[in-house]
Amino acid sequence: MAQTAGVKPMAIAGRVASERERCLGMTDAERAWRKQWLKDQILAPNEPVHVEEYWKERTNPIRRFYRKPLDKLFTSLIPMLGEERAVNYRYITGKLGLIAIGVLSVHYYFKYQGNDWTKKGGWRVMRTKPTVLPGQPGFPFKSERSKPSDYADRNFKNSVI
Repeated sequence: MAQTAGVKPMAIAGRVASERERCLGMTDAERAWRKQWLKDQILAPNEPVHVEEYWKERTNPIRRFYRKPLDKLFTSLIPMLGEERAVNYRYITGKLGLIAIGVLSVHYYFKYQGNDWTKKGGWRVMRTKPTVLPGQPGFPFKSERSKPSDYADRNFKNSVI
């Protein structure tokens, strides 16, 4: 869904936002409106208002639980790094941690939980034969499979059972 919830966006600056439109001529009402619009663009001395950590009390408790270790670590680093750098480092560290967990999970799956003769499901990894060109060692490539039982055994021969 669109950011405007299906309503067509309207430029608040109006037709006089473009310099070309202003050069065509403006009515007195448009001049007054533009003057007020330019005045409204100036921030008050107390703006922008910093709202202190409102989201923490409204966040999902599970999310608060898994974020707590990095929040504690980088809260203690704010005096050394500064608030903005600490927030950025915390974000990057969290994302790199999730990527590392994902890589380790995929590695574990393919190393210990892959498809073999004992399982019905799972991803099956098949290796293709290497490309050996004329002039390279081992040129007419000969497969290690010599008997019909060597094909599609899915590690049955290597089982300890």
